Amino acid sequence: MTRAFSQAELADIRSRLAVLARALGFQQLGVAGVDLPGDEARLERWLAEGRHGEMTYMARHGRRRSRPAELLPGTLRVICVRMDCFAPDAAPALEVLEDPERAYIARYALGRDYHHVVRRRLQKLADGLVAEIGPFGYRAFVDSGPVLEKPLARDAGLGWIGKHTNLINRRAGSQFVLGELFTDLPLPMDEPAIDHCGSCTACLPACPTGAITAPYQLDARLCISYLTIELHGSIPEALRKPMGNRVFGCDDCQLACPWNKFAALAADPDFKSRNGLDAPLLAELFAWSEADYLERTRGSALRRLGHRRWLRNLAVALGNARTSAAVVEALQSRAGHPDAVVREHVRWALAQHSAGTLGP
Repeated sequence: MTRAFSQAELADIRSRLAVLARALGFQQLGVAGVDLPGDEARLERWLAEGRHGEMTYMARHGRRRSRPAELLPGTLRVICVRMDCFAPDAAPALEVLEDPERAYIARYALGRDYHHVVRRRLQKLADGLVAEIGPFGYRAFVDSGPVLEKPLARDAGLGWIGKHTNLINRRAGSQFVLGELFTDLPLPMDEPAIDHCGSCTACLPACPTGAITAPYQLDARLCISYLTIELHGSIPEALRKPMGNRVFGCDDCQLACPWNKFAALAADPDFKSRNGLDAPLLAELFAWSEADYLERTRGSALRRLGHRRWLRNLAVALGNARTSAAVVEALQSRAGHPDAVVREHVRWALAQHSAGTLGP
């Protein structure tokens, strides 16, 4: 049971948390309150408009997503952390995007799955604090529950929500991941971050599929991250060409954001790219058996796709590649795949080449 602390003791605990967080590899820690009325209203409008697509889990928990104290009774504060995640040894992102023979994978997903990395560190953060002050109530989240992590991180002072709907920090850009500890400690709260997007709209035209429909508004149904990761069925044909060679996620709006000139590469070795996935050849990935896929994505965020959607995404990218014997042969090798969705995307891709349509 959490004991009562004086205001001076709580301020000291907040200072200790910052030290512990740095020692564990977090770049920043902040503390937010639990009231998010404006964000709750925006979420409900977004859901009512159907912009979440097939992500039915976004509505499943009702208002508990926007009310931390209802999700975890007794929660008084949310301790928010961020960690740089851009793979430090990866091939330059723009070079890979401009090479239609290679697959582009969002840079946060090139190393170990950040969900595991951050959650493990959050547990160590909690354990370290328990060792100093005794037991207290908490629960860790890393994109693992119904949590409005970006509004909470904003209120904790970690950054503002930019026009592309990602969190931006003045000193670190947006290339980082987030985690939260819900707690019953009434810690002093940080000042919310102030929006510094100004008149800049660089992220809007940078989106290949027009998913950023207006400043601060995202239609997930058009977003390549949604199409390649969240969508389980067929990718709408009108969106396949704009996807280019992006097979897992998309970084385009972040690559266009001028604040990312301040972004730091990940210092943690867990975020180093593995298995040459920073600039792999599409045809080679398409040849992976399911056993190959499971082995080479072990411990990676890529594992969540499953082999079937992996092949679906690669088929689209191969359809957008330059026509060559190697590309056509790779696609033909999967023309009889047992899964109807894979077969349909392979047929579409082959049609791009039989019609003489060249990729980007």
